[in-house]
Amino acid sequence: MARNRHYRDGKLVQENFPVEEISDCFADPTSIVWLDLCRPDAADLQTLAEEFGLHALAVEDAMHDHERPKLDRYNSYLFLSAYSAKFDGAATKLQLGEIAVFVMPHALVTVRKNEGFDIEQVVARWDSSNELISEGVGFLLHGLLDVLVDGHFTAVQSLDDAVESLEDLLFDDRQSQVEVVQRQSFELRKSLVLLRRVVLPMREVLNTLLHRDLHIVTERMAPYYQDVYDHVLRATEWTDSLRDLVNSILEVNITIQGNRMNLIMKKVTSWAAIIAVPTAITGFYGQNLPYPGFGKQSGLWWSAGLIVGIGVVLYVMFKKWEWI
Repeated sequence: MARNRHYRDGKLVQENFPVEEISDCFADPTSIVWLDLCRPDAADLQTLAEEFGLHALAVEDAMHDHERPKLDRYNSYLFLSAYSAKFDGAATKLQLGEIAVFVMPHALVTVRKNEGFDIEQVVARWDSSNELISEGVGFLLHGLLDVLVDGHFTAVQSLDDAVESLEDLLFDDRQSQVEVVQRQSFELRKSLVLLRRVVLPMREVLNTLLHRDLHIVTERMAPYYQDVYDHVLRATEWTDSLRDLVNSILEVNITIQGNRMNLIMKKVTSWAAIIAVPTAITGFYGQNLPYPGFGKQSGLWWSAGLIVGIGVVLYVMFKKWEWI
């Protein structure tokens, strides 16, 4: 699956034309081209490498999955590896879409390794800011990064909402909710750790792009890249704070479970003490030896009175201490 666009003099002149004609577009120095490939095979990437003169290591990174978000610098182009992020609240799982980007003076090539990243959002972002197309590839790259970082921000917001819902369940005594808190706490923590691995390296990526020696970000586009950089910083800080909050929820949940266990032990101990009284008295009066009231009806009343009296005293004491 391939999609492309050709801009000339700051205007869109054609799109979805044969890939073989891309090299013809570079005859005009005012032209910039965008090419998008989704799930390309080795042959497609090899053709791409020959068409644009790409390094074998960059092509290998674009082919393999689970690359670290990074920005590599080659002689005539940049290679960017990044991820889109979307949090599925129903499954309590973070969904990632990996994308590799080749940034050249007059071309932007995006290689999506799965359908997790919706490229249509990027196209819509470009079309909504078409007055900046004259800024060249820097404009196209900004639209892509802006959509990626906005997705990170949205994922953090969704995770924040999930953490708040989890806090509401934290002090629910129902056993079903206790299990939900334990399971979702670990799942949210896992999602936050994964999101942090995606968001944190983007600070270095944006910081490197803002260097003027790359000649990618023009003076007019610099404030837009700075805005994306600020969003990356906010998303990173928010992710770190949420991770600390989830860790606190786990610790509080363990403390609550310990307190509940102590309360149960108090109740069990209290009732065991009360039950031990009749056991001890009946055991004493069951001795085969003479004792006060032996063989008489008064012995029955004495033992019954002791059982009831001591049992009531213990119950009142434990109730006052809130053990039962």
